[in-house]
Amino acid sequence: MESLAGIALSSFMIALSGAVMPGPVLTVTISESLRRGFLAGPLIILGHGLLEIALLAVFVLGFADVIGHPKAVGVLSLTGGAFLLWFSYGMFKDIQNLEIDLTMPSGMSRNPVLAGILTSVANPYWTLWWVTIGLGYVAVSLTFGVLGVVLFFVGHITADLGWYSMMSLLVSRGRGHINRTIYRVVIGACASFMVVFALYFGALGLRHLTA
Repeated sequence: MESLAGIALSSFMIALSGAVMPGPVLTVTISESLRRGFLAGPLIILGHGLLEIALLAVFVLGFADVIGHPKAVGVLSLTGGAFLLWFSYGMFKDIQNLEIDLTMPSGMSRNPVLAGILTSVANPYWTLWWVTIGLGYVAVSLTFGVLGVVLFFVGHITADLGWYSMMSLLVSRGRGHINRTIYRVVIGACASFMVVFALYFGALGLRHLTA
């Protein structure tokens, strides 16, 4: 993360680690893909992304001076690193029981863009992620200026779009499941990446606090 390319790549990997875990956004993606086909996934992530753009704007326009301060970057980096470790621990702990069922019953049909917004807001882990890991990442990205924040978001939303579009494609093609061994390997790899990034965030935080 010592470069703009590092910001984008690491943002992609951390976002992918969150996207691959089952949750409300995946549930509504499966439900709407059964009704609408492949485009449901991208449309849901459009709503999800619009919400996150609004949140980023609040962070950057409202708190840039605060979260851009070296001491704030240090505190936020340490906090984000701690939560990355916590999330990765949960992924490793649950890895043996994780699988994705792509045939779950669908609920009431809804606007997929609006569904992407509402399921994100309703997910407490989404809120927790953004006020800890996400805010810390924004603080680090701001050290590269606005372009750093833009590349952080591009990496982040690309991971979400790629994963949920693949889920939509599998559902619309009639695939009932993902090979559980492959899925668990992906989860394990993502959890391992999160540990590496957690250690990096911790080291970065300490560096800023002791500078």
